[in-house]
Amino acid sequence: MRKVPRLAGSAALALSLVLSAQHVLAHGDVQPQPVDTTGLEPLGDEWRSENPYRGNAKAIAIGDSGYNQNCARCHGLQVVSGGLAPDLRYLDKGQEGDTWFQERVRHGALINGVTKMPAFEGVLSQEALWAIRSYIESKHEE
Repeated sequence: MRKVPRLAGSAALALSLVLSAQHVLAHGDVQPQPVDTTGLEPLGDEWRSENPYRGNAKAIAIGDSGYNQNCARCHGLQVVSGGLAPDLRYLDKGQEGDTWFQERVRHGALINGVTKMPAFEGVLSQEALWAIRSYIESKHEE
């Protein structure tokens, strides 16, 4: 009679270990976090070629939150990279930087068959991504 509870306890422990191992392995799959763009002018479906929110205090605040939720894990807190990904403080300001930013955030970066940057087009809105760009540009350094 004692073997049944002992067997049930062993089975429960084994199941717990298996589920814990799956949780640890799945930890690397980080989901993009939504960015609340309430208060920003809607931009529609067609992508703008330049940042329409440049210098907009509301966009910078929204971009700060969006950046810290979606970009900081690779590009560093306060846009200060620890070396894992490019340091975005040095990204060109204005149209040239906008072009590079738009290409990367929309399409991502695949290097030697390895995804170095995920594509965010269709995941985060154009409004959210331009707000993030506004925040990054507010941290620009030469």
